[in-house]
Amino acid sequence: MHNWSDADAAVVALTRELVAIPSESGSSNTVICEHLQALLRQGGFEVEWLQYLDAASQPKVSIVARKGSGHGGAGFFSHIDTVPGQPAEWEPWNPVVKDGKIYGRASCDMKGPLAATIVAALRAKTLAKPVVIVITADEEVGFGGATQVAAESQLLKGNWPDMGVIAEPTRLIPVRAHKGACQITVTARGVAAHTSMDTGISATMLLAPLLAEITEYSRQFKKDRRFMDADFHPPTNGFNITINDGGCPANVTAAKTVVQFNFRTMPAVATALVKDHICARAQAHGFEVETGGWDAVDTPRSAPVIRLGEQLTGLDAATVPYGTDALVFQAHVPLLILGPGDIAQAHTIGEWVEIEQLQRAVPIYERFISAVCA
Repeated sequence: MHNWSDADAAVVALTRELVAIPSESGSSNTVICEHLQALLRQGGFEVEWLQYLDAASQPKVSIVARKGSGHGGAGFFSHIDTVPGQPAEWEPWNPVVKDGKIYGRASCDMKGPLAATIVAALRAKTLAKPVVIVITADEEVGFGGATQVAAESQLLKGNWPDMGVIAEPTRLIPVRAHKGACQITVTARGVAAHTSMDTGISATMLLAPLLAEITEYSRQFKKDRRFMDADFHPPTNGFNITINDGGCPANVTAAKTVVQFNFRTMPAVATALVKDHICARAQAHGFEVETGGWDAVDTPRSAPVIRLGEQLTGLDAATVPYGTDALVFQAHVPLLILGPGDIAQAHTIGEWVEIEQLQRAVPIYERFISAVCA
């Protein structure tokens, strides 16, 4: 049993508890979600369980939990999936406490921050408005959980929080904006044949001229200010190209090759400036084209949720280059990104979070609840 009255001890204990339960994106997360569901129900939350099968037919669960009655209130948004633990390199699910830090996979990104939101919410008393905790699957691999929650949650339908916190690690610096993402998928089709016969058509070779064109086009992304946003560090779009020929062997011409062009979107740069050019060139070559992505998060500095974040921390709101579930949830609730830990530790071998950061986060979140739910 947890002693929620001792917040400092509780956030350490809960972080270690969650780290010890693997929840890699490539596997089902039902075990850890069953644990969280029981914990939240014991704390007086109504809990909604949302589930889907991912592309590998793994069951993935997201949780929406609400304590208190009425409309609006305060929301906390976290994801429970993690990048691979890499157990051959260290002990990712052995949450060691050493030198003021908790070591373990997702201690920083983001089971430690999640634990801080839960401790704060469980300690909240006499609420005039509800507190909502949203815990999503698959944030690391395409926001599948957040997408399902936004579309299907009955607890949130027509009753989203007045404002919310994405608890990703920001070193407890309030963040008002982050980059989005654009993905352009181009498919070329050839004719498979054994190369000894020399009768095939390589889909990969068909793509070569387009790849050369776009590679040359992309050189300006780090030089031309039309493609940059000075509010971010780095101010560039992180353009990348990946190629998939389905594992075609060297002695066979590829029947199908898929290229993905990926870049980060930013508020000061028109996404269409890049997207339309790449799509037009791909279509000119006769290839199939699909696009997808998310708009950048750009909450105004004047927004009440940002002003509250600055008030609670005493710090000016910043921007970050990475993405969060805010890409999905920003359409439904004004959001602040604010959490303990340093993103530089995320996904690393030997990942850790400072205990002092976790313990500072709990009262900040408690004051957020008090300000929004009073």
